[in-house]
Amino acid sequence: MTSTTLPELIHAVRQCTLCEAHLPSPPRPIIQVHPNARILIAGQAPGSKVQASGIPFDDASGDRLREWMGVGKDTFYDERQIAILPMGFCYPGTSQSGDLPPRKECAPQWRSQLLAHLPHIELCLVIGQYAMAWHLPESKARNVTEHVKHWQQHWPTVLPLPHPSPRNNIWLKQNPWFNDDVLPALKERIAQLLG
Repeated sequence: MTSTTLPELIHAVRQCTLCEAHLPSPPRPIIQVHPNARILIAGQAPGSKVQASGIPFDDASGDRLREWMGVGKDTFYDERQIAILPMGFCYPGTSQSGDLPPRKECAPQWRSQLLAHLPHIELCLVIGQYAMAWHLPESKARNVTEHVKHWQQHWPTVLPLPHPSPRNNIWLKQNPWFNDDVLPALKERIAQLLG
């Protein structure tokens, strides 16, 4: 463990201005952590709606992710059960094709310290390419689809997932095996962990 307590670390994260000069709005780090959490959601970065509300996955992506997991909002936002640590804690802004990637400064500064305070994680949902690069570095050559296709290689402790954004509706239609094979296993595992 680390000598910094989790409340001290969370306070430091919430005060972070490391990449302020590169953000479209004032920093608002958005995380959900508790030392008892058994499930970790490792996403990309908050979108503009989440940045405005300050609530992780408070958007259409969150609705779909909760559906994939088979949980309601009460369970999803119970920090004692589910931790949420995106690769970037603040909204990075947009480009022509969607949101910008998570800021590169965030994960090296905070991620390992926060993960050290989560000793009970039994399932990590790794969402999108940036989270996959961090949590599954041994298979960097794979794209998101390849990671998800080989989900059983990391099961039952890690599950690579495509982003639940509505922008991925075409991907979901092109890959029906995800709905048929992966999601039932995910729901069963979540129910098992949450008792």
